[in-house]
Amino acid sequence: MAYGISTYAYFWRISARAPHPMTLTEMLADTARLGGRVFQICDYAPVESLDAAQLADVRATARDLGIELELGTRGVRPGHLAKYLDLAGELGVTFVRSMLNTADHRPAPDEAVALLKETVPAYAAAGVTLGLETYEQVATDDLVSVVRGVADEHLGIVLDPGNSVARLERPADVVTATAPYVVNIHVKDFAFSRRDGWVGFTYAGCPLGEGLLDYAGMTAAVRAARGDRRINQIVEHWLPWQDDGFDATARLEHQWTQHSINTLLRSK
Repeated sequence: MAYGISTYAYFWRISARAPHPMTLTEMLADTARLGGRVFQICDYAPVESLDAAQLADVRATARDLGIELELGTRGVRPGHLAKYLDLAGELGVTFVRSMLNTADHRPAPDEAVALLKETVPAYAAAGVTLGLETYEQVATDDLVSVVRGVADEHLGIVLDPGNSVARLERPADVVTATAPYVVNIHVKDFAFSRRDGWVGFTYAGCPLGEGLLDYAGMTAAVRAARGDRRINQIVEHWLPWQDDGFDATARLEHQWTQHSINTLLRSK
């Protein structure tokens, strides 16, 4: 397994709240400085508007830094996934993460299987693996049924057990159900805290190792199910905005990322 960082680990530093949002080049350089070997450009709309020369520059920068690139998007419509397969070719990417739903398309499992059967053969021919992420909008059993229905080794599951808690699915159950199909792991820790006045809870991120994620159990289950398959682990965060403003939030975001990468490297 190789360890890396997602654009989601730079959520606030690339947001509209940032005085000068970080560029792809800056995120790549930061990933290398922190010790990450993979960078997942995930749900990052600007990448879709880059021309061939700009994509070549991103690819060259990653190569010079010793960084492997991955891509991430949403949806299973064939036209959209074909666009990301083209981007993958331009960037030298062999893994693309997606989700079943978009804002205007929520396919039932049978429809998703049919659409993916149109798309996955082209991914397989190009040597690119497509991974569908676990999250609260889709029952884990349905997600597994889609992957099993397509039945192609170039389609699998991106495991992020924290996402499914909002569906009242236990992280351990999500890990058990998906382990045989996992092709990528998003690593973020999470915890509940009481809201002011003790009325309800806040469910948010926390530094890796301080929350409810059973990281050792998750990775052990995936290794047992997947054997020697190379599965990258990608750092993400659910960092709430800090009351002290952007500078404080950006500092904490950086600290969480460094802590996560250091923790993963120590776990090898």
